[in-house]
Amino acid sequence: MSSRGKARTLDPIFSPKSVAVIGASQTEGSVGRAVFSNILEGGFTGVAYPVNLKAPSVCGVRAYSSVSDIPGDIDLGVVIVPATVVPKVIEECGRKGVKGLVVISAGFKEVGSEGARLEADTADIARKYSMRLIGPNCLGIVNTDPVIRMNTSFASKMPAEGSIAFASQSGALCAAILDYARGENIGFSKFVSMGNKADVNENDLLDFLGSDPHTKVILLYVEDIIDGRKFVDVASRVTEKKPIVAVKAGVTPEGAKAASSHTGALAGSEEAYDAILRQSGVLRVESVIELFDYARAFAEQPLPRGNRVAIITNGGGPGIMATDACVRYGLEIAQFSETTKKRLRAGLPKAASVNNPVDIIGDAQADRYEVALRAALWDENVDCGLVMLTPQAMVDIRKVAETIVAIVPQSGKTVVGCLMGLVDVSPGVEVLEQNGIPHYSFPESAVRSLATLYHYQRWIERPRTKVKHFKVDLKSAKQIIGRAKRVGDTNLSQHDAMKVLEAFGFPTVRTEFAETKEEAAKAAARIGFPVAMKIVSPDVVHKVDVGGVKLDLTSERDVREAFREIMKNVASQLPKARLEGVIVQEHVRGGRETIVGMRRDPKFGPLLMFGLGGIYVEAYRDVSFRLAPVRELGAHNMISQIRGSRILEGFRGQPPSDTKALAECIERVSQLALELEDVQELDLNPVVAFEKGCKAVDARIIVGNRS
Repeated sequence: MSSRGKARTLDPIFSPKSVAVIGASQTEGSVGRAVFSNILEGGFTGVAYPVNLKAPSVCGVRAYSSVSDIPGDIDLGVVIVPATVVPKVIEECGRKGVKGLVVISAGFKEVGSEGARLEADTADIARKYSMRLIGPNCLGIVNTDPVIRMNTSFASKMPAEGSIAFASQSGALCAAILDYARGENIGFSKFVSMGNKADVNENDLLDFLGSDPHTKVILLYVEDIIDGRKFVDVASRVTEKKPIVAVKAGVTPEGAKAASSHTGALAGSEEAYDAILRQSGVLRVESVIELFDYARAFAEQPLPRGNRVAIITNGGGPGIMATDACVRYGLEIAQFSETTKKRLRAGLPKAASVNNPVDIIGDAQADRYEVALRAALWDENVDCGLVMLTPQAMVDIRKVAETIVAIVPQSGKTVVGCLMGLVDVSPGVEVLEQNGIPHYSFPESAVRSLATLYHYQRWIERPRTKVKHFKVDLKSAKQIIGRAKRVGDTNLSQHDAMKVLEAFGFPTVRTEFAETKEEAAKAAARIGFPVAMKIVSPDVVHKVDVGGVKLDLTSERDVREAFREIMKNVASQLPKARLEGVIVQEHVRGGRETIVGMRRDPKFGPLLMFGLGGIYVEAYRDVSFRLAPVRELGAHNMISQIRGSRILEGFRGQPPSDTKALAECIERVSQLALELEDVQELDLNPVVAFEKGCKAVDARIIVGNRS
């Protein structure tokens, strides 16, 4: 079935012609009463049937004792009955031919094992009858489309119509956001409380909302993601045509615990979630305020063609604040042409600044704003604009706002407003919001929203690359891992780990294994001095910590002495460790140490890591993550994303490192993770990057049974 075909399976839920509310009630203050009242008061264009065992009517509408008694066809069943009764009700809906379900009832997996069993039974019955189900334990859903006008939630009022879709895993948050949105004059196309996601989850909703003509931007609040790989596929497709902005809650250990007890969600790895969202083009934010700051900009303004911004202000201080924010968030202060400066000089007082930011002085009325806007926004060096105002007693703020909304659409540029304050500027704010100019009370929020529009535009215009597939010796690699598993070793020896890397075509240093000091000396002579020596033991993870490494050995005598010292050190530190010998390697000088790694996340699969390497990698935590498989561009982005990327690019006269070779190492780890499913963890640390090429010096590979 095509993506749109799958999305259409939710049509009976969002665009029903008939709705049965099973558990509708006459009792004031009950959920059953609130939901049915909302359907009627919201102006639902279809037919609504209340179902109640005892009441003859609900809100003046004839009630039915069961859904089976309703004479006509039912597209959507809204279920508000005790959890223990829900499976029976779902079975009855299935026999009736109901096409979709919204289960508001609570008391399922969020309360424990018995609730989880009830939830599984409910989902199984819905699947048996091919009914899609939202919930349980949810607030309900809203569709503001005038053709439908459906509010099946128990929130207080129907939200305004708009082009923003919001889907949340928290019903309580939904209620708060609906109230907030009313106060901020924010409208919605669709509003969805996902609840426990027994059937319909974020992937299904993204599929549906991505094809919804009434939705321009999608907002998500999630505590967990059901299928990370599918999310990447679906979200990547959706973000090609409309933005997704998300809050992922439960990122701290404390927050993860709260998420688990709140909706029964199992908190996943923070690194995995960040990788999923980044790879999908989803714009991750930290707060609900940011969520709606960005949503307004996406819903009301075109995407900027670039990052060059013009700032128009009636105060120098706010202009400086905006400039600092632009630099912080990756925007560029546009350089005006001489023609633009000439126009500004001709229409503004001598005290005004004709450079960017344009300071038109505190007493500026609408006429000065018009001059500045018409000059700056028509400059070819300007991609977007920020118009600012601080309230002054002599300024007609409403007139200024009316001038802004009259001129901005003519420019075709992306523009946001910042009328600083709350009370005095309210007449102007009202004009901006009614005419599609996003407004922010302070410059940092305005600039951050502009920057987000620009970064999304870059995502859309990014070059497309593919997943590379390298020719490898898979048979040899599997044989090495198979031997380790047969003898019960979960930590491959250094020698075997390097052999696995060689089988997968990684650039490695010359390496030989030695059991005695004489074998080590001969190996060093064959490799060529200087050499490095490292302990080989399945019981030693961090070799440096136990004195198991010697570097820059320049003679056979040095090698023999180093062998004795390593064996003595390790035996002293770890008396029970199995000492199999040492590996002798060519000693690498110069270059920059990096780390390339992989950890198999129990929920999302192979999670790739890149960062600056060495013994301090855990302290610095300057790393980036992606899910495997990684595309060529994704591998390069992993490198450029870390703070230390400037060091790799060449810093203070140092030559740049070969980031292309490093990216290929990341891609080879990605392929290894997919083809060697027994590998649970892998660290290449360090991978030394040179001006040309790179070499893996050390490897740690942990193997285990496939999950």
